[in-house]
Amino acid sequence: MRERFSGSILAVAIAVAAVSVITSVSMTRASARAAVAVPQFKYDPSWPKPLPEGWVLGSVGSVCVDARDHVFVLTRGQPAPKEKNLATAAPPVIEFDADGNLVNSWGNRDLMAKTQHGCFIDKDNNFWTAGNNDGIVQKYTHDGSKMLLQIGKKGVMDSADGTATGKGLNASRTSLFKPAQVAVDPANGEVYVSDGYGNKRVVVFDREGHYLRQWGRQATQAETDAGAGGVFLGPVHCVTIGNDGLVYVCDRMGDRIEVFDKMGNFKRNIVVHTNTAHRPDSENTVGTAGAIGFSPDPAQTFMYVANGSDNVIHILDRATGEVLSKFGRPGNQPGDLTDPHSMAVNSKGDIIIGEVPYGGKLQMWRAVRK
Repeated sequence: MRERFSGSILAVAIAVAAVSVITSVSMTRASARAAVAVPQFKYDPSWPKPLPEGWVLGSVGSVCVDARDHVFVLTRGQPAPKEKNLATAAPPVIEFDADGNLVNSWGNRDLMAKTQHGCFIDKDNNFWTAGNNDGIVQKYTHDGSKMLLQIGKKGVMDSADGTATGKGLNASRTSLFKPAQVAVDPANGEVYVSDGYGNKRVVVFDREGHYLRQWGRQATQAETDAGAGGVFLGPVHCVTIGNDGLVYVCDRMGDRIEVFDKMGNFKRNIVVHTNTAHRPDSENTVGTAGAIGFSPDPAQTFMYVANGSDNVIHILDRATGEVLSKFGRPGNQPGDLTDPHSMAVNSKGDIIIGEVPYGGKLQMWRAVRK
């Protein structure tokens, strides 16, 4: 009897201790979150400065930032119908300084991809761009004066018939099929491409453009709902390498960011669910995970996700994937969002957002410094 009683006391003591540990850990995590204030942002109507007389952006394919906080804007040269007779499409690439002054513009649309999409500035200050509705990734000098590398051949797709309307093969080692974005590993120069709209893969090349490896395929809705990794409902819209050495990939219609190591081993999902993202009466049902950026602290504490369906930017705890807050609202007024398609974060933590045809705006959201 005494032994049974002693055992009961011990079991209760262990249970109480376990609860105490769990409670302590939970409180520690909550305290840690509370200690780091969630960033707040305010729209800056003074950035950028007005474009030269007669220029229009004609839709912003992408935005990216260099080490000096200069903002590069990739334009599509597709003015609205009325604008065609009143204005001139801006050059493919526009460079603004940190204050929003235009300091350079360049690009030849006959040589570049049919539809401008992602852009990226590598650690050596070179400019990279991927081309939706085409099959190429290109690397240029910072000022655009010279093309240094091209992966793929313009107008040739990794599809069954080599065209933009063919069935994606998801297989070529030399061709792409409507790639969306590119990221370059600062450690070794390897080139990661989210390939993208036609194919459903991440493909990796060496610094000279030679194929190394790939992962991914078309997902089913059931696989997506189950959280299966390494499959994409599509498009495979962004690829970013974090300071943690992991690869973050936007499965836009899957409403998630899939996280991998550099060899393509799936690690986890970061899911952004809303009740309105796939509403049936919308002309812009594009999913919640369109583009991502990280806060500039070394730990990249926060992740920002552009939700082009709801026209908001979500703020997440990068490590846990917890959605902490959001900013923006639908509309066409200054400071409103209409299809936020790309984003970049500068060294101060400010967020630059580019929109595609529905809005076509370029916006600066300043981090509120307390």
